[in-house]
This record gives sequence, C-alpha cells and structure tokens, in this order.
Amino acid sequence: MMKFTKQNFFFLVGGMIIYVVDIGVDFWVASRYFCQGQYSWSILILCFRGLSSLITQIFSYEWFKNDWEDTDTGKLKLVFLVHLFQCGIFIRYWFALKYGCQVAFKQTGRRDASEANTSNFIQKQTIDAVTDINMLRVFKTFLETTPQLFLQIYILMEHGKTNFYQYAAIIMSFCGISISMVDYQVSLRKSLPDKDEFHVLSKFVYLLYKLLTITSWILSISLIILLSVRISVILLIFLWICGFSWTLKQHTSFCKSTKMEYLYRTVVGIILIFSFFNIKGGRTKVFISIYYATHTVVTLGVLFVYMFWKPSIIEEICFTIVGILTILSLVLGIIFLVVYYSHFHPTTYCTPQACSDEVDAVAGQKDRVKTGRFKNFLMQ
Repeated sequence: MMKFTKQNFFFLVGGMIIYVVDIGVDFWVASRYFCQGQYSWSILILCFRGLSSLITQIFSYEWFKNDWEDTDTGKLKLVFLVHLFQCGIFIRYWFALKYGCQVAFKQTGRRDASEANTSNFIQKQTIDAVTDINMLRVFKTFLETTPQLFLQIYILMEHGKTNFYQYAAIIMSFCGISISMVDYQVSLRKSLPDKDEFHVLSKFVYLLYKLLTITSWILSISLIILLSVRISVILLIFLWICGFSWTLKQHTSFCKSTKMEYLYRTVVGIILIFSFFNIKGGRTKVFISIYYATHTVVTLGVLFVYMFWKPSIIEEICFTIVGILTILSLVLGIIFLVVYYSHFHPTTYCTPQACSDEVDAVAGQKDRVKTGRFKNFLMQ
C-alpha cells in the first residue's frame, strides 16, 4: 500500500475548501435565478443539490454504522444527528485531516516495532478515510455537479444572455468533476495493493479522457433538450434503465443490506448516463467500447437532426460553435481514452487474496483489516 504524503494532505485541504465553495456557489446561483423570476431553474438547482446531499448522507451514515458495529450506540446517535443536518461529510474530513496530519508530518527516523505498527495502522486509517470521502464525492459529482453543468449550458444556449454567476457555476462544476475524477483514481491506487502508482502524466491523460468525453456528452444532452424536453427526458430515463439493468445483471455486492444495495445500483445507473463505470473489476474492453460507441452514435445523430431537420434553430444557438466543440471534445476524449488504456492503465486487478491483506494493528495486535470498500466499487 502506498503512503499518505504531505502533498496528499494539502490536496485534501484544498478539496474540502472547494467543496464548501461549491455549496456557496450553488445557493448563490439559485438565489440569483429566483430574484430574476426564473423559479424553475432555481428549484432545479436546489433539487440537484438536495438529492445529492441526501443520498451521500445516507451512504456516509451507513458506512459509519457498518464500521462502528461494536461501538457505543450514543456515539452513533450523535453521528446520525450530524448526518440528519446534512453535515456528515465534514465528520469524515475531520477524521481524514486528523489521521493525515499524523502520518504526513510525523517525525522520521528509527522507530521500534510497536511504533512502526502504530504508524502503519494510522496510515491505513488515513487511506480508508480519504477513500470514503472520494467515493462520496463521486456520487455527488454525478448526482449534482454534472446535471447542473448541462443545465447551465442549456440555459446559455437557449437564451444567449450570460451573467457572471452562470460562468462561476460552470467553472465550479468543471473543477468539481475534475478533482473528483482524479482523486478517485488516486485513492483507488492507494487502497488496492495490486494497483500501480498514479503518476502526474497518467493523472493528466485520465483527467482529459474523462473530462472531454463527459463534456461532449453534456453538450449533446443540452442540444437534445433544446430540440425537445420530452425526448431528452425519455432518453435519459431509457439510459438509466439500461445502466440499472446492467448493475442487476452484474450482481453487485457493495452494501450489506438489500435496500442499500438497490440504492447503490440506482446511483450507478445515474452515473452510467454520463460516464463509464466499472462496478465489478476485471477487463472491460468490450463494455467500454460499446458504451462510447453508443455515445458517439447518439451525438452524431443529434448533430445530423439539427443540420437537416431543424435548420432554423442553428442560427439562434450558434450551432457551428457548439457542434465543433461537441465533435472536438468527443474525438479528443476518445483519443485520450485509447492512450490511457494502452499505456497508463494497470493490467492487474484486485484478487480476493490481495483485497484482504493483513495489517499490523496498534499495540502489536494482528487483526484482519479489510482493504476497504474499493474492492466492490471500481470505476475506470
């Protein structure tokens, strides 16, 4: 297992700051739309925010309950209250910063066996705490940030008139997507013992692959909404049904309870609307090829519909610019996808033996410590 460094600690602090700023920007944008009389857009933004917050709090509390099965019930009640007020992730940030500070800024030098065991245990606790945060941020990204991004782009294309707060929302959305994607892969490499280290170049290529393919798809969905809101809703529901059905077929086992497992599969179905999501590990060449081939066909189909059946709308929404950006981001995204999987993606996968490595616990105790939830939660 790789170590949690000072650089990781500062990135964690930065991620928490961006998380707080993102919340503030969401409420600011929603209030601006409300003041302008655009109540539907304001309500949509708040609904995206509320839904993602509710679901992430549910998962966060469930994980606390699973991890603290033998702890004091009074402590769990306090954690429940904090999650009830939608602040559960800040408890997780507190634990991550507490453990991270101990391991990132610890004194180097010769240590006896007991100190080494304690350090290894805290290192494991830190990695697990950061991993949980990044998993929750992935949920938030696709439940709130990505839908809000295509909503803002749709508003810009429909009305043409732009304001500073709209650009702020779009920039924060792109920052949120970028950071959650990269941090997720960093946590994945640190948590699974058979994953290679995520170097700077591989981070950059992975980021461009994800960001460009998502951007192209968001632009395509925005164009479909301009064409017909009803068609776009039907398409999104159909894509979610396909994604949800695939998770059922994969027989996922991420959660301990049946209800939480179905909630997890529902969330994965939403994620699959926007980006490829590997939920079982193993090789995914065929699935990822089918996934992005489908996105390509739909994107080209939307552009052809506008060119041949809706020429009147083309002039109103600067179709040439939007079309070029859509095609360019799709082509570049696919290129970076091929480059990433050809040169930077690990060729080994988590095995049952590797996913249950033994870590020395505090005071010399040898407890079997689970590698974490990543063994059942893999996105590539």
